[in-house]
Amino acid sequence: MLKEILFIGVGEACDPNHPNTSLLLKNQAGRDLVLLDCGFTTPHGYFNNCSDPEELQALWISHFHGDHFFGVPLLLLRFWEMGRRKPLHILGPKGVEEKICQAMDLAYPNFREKLQFPLHFQAVEPGRSHSAAGLTWNSAVSEHSERSLSVRIEDKEKSLFYSGDGRPTLETQTLAVGCDLVVHEAFRLSNDTAGHGNVLACIDFAQKSGVENLALLHINRDERAARLEEIQEVIRKTVDLHIFLPEPGDCFVL
Repeated sequence: MLKEILFIGVGEACDPNHPNTSLLLKNQAGRDLVLLDCGFTTPHGYFNNCSDPEELQALWISHFHGDHFFGVPLLLLRFWEMGRRKPLHILGPKGVEEKICQAMDLAYPNFREKLQFPLHFQAVEPGRSHSAAGLTWNSAVSEHSERSLSVRIEDKEKSLFYSGDGRPTLETQTLAVGCDLVVHEAFRLSNDTAGHGNVLACIDFAQKSGVENLALLHINRDERAARLEEIQEVIRKTVDLHIFLPEPGDCFVL
């Protein structure tokens, strides 16, 4: 059962102070269930929090930009070094198997054949429910320069919405309705950036989706440096939502 969200990273691709956005979902026993996105910096953050190579059951890739999936080869390499034998489910948009295999072959040629644990790939598409790691997965397309899927992950009691990258759409808003936690990228406070959300739009998104908790991340590094106080003031003035800006290592209990 879903219990806790660990924010391994909360930054955008080029942020030198905040690792790439990545979330780790844990169950009631505190064991790893799902890793959401695995960019350049994610594997080191993951292994700083996990010493058991068999724990992780599934990996979700929202889209094929480097800060969301270029860490996969290192993740799998480290699992191999640690002696993993348990299958790993890898879910993502159409083409996920091809992209991951290409990344593996570029990073470590001829290494895939050495893996001693199976990789079970599952292409997730909107309009169809999927099952993996004892959880139900549904998706919707956000507005981004690369096709990107927002995902709703739930069990019988708890639910999480994770935007990946992209501006909210009517479809992603519908997907988020009633979730226990919405995690959304907000590249800027209010300025319009093609293919990205902003703080004000994400707050409106969460309010219309009828949720109580909103985590904002993937904030542009310059925006964070120049306008953090303004962002925090907007958060303070929003009284009908619990909004927070997670830092790497922060946890949220569902």
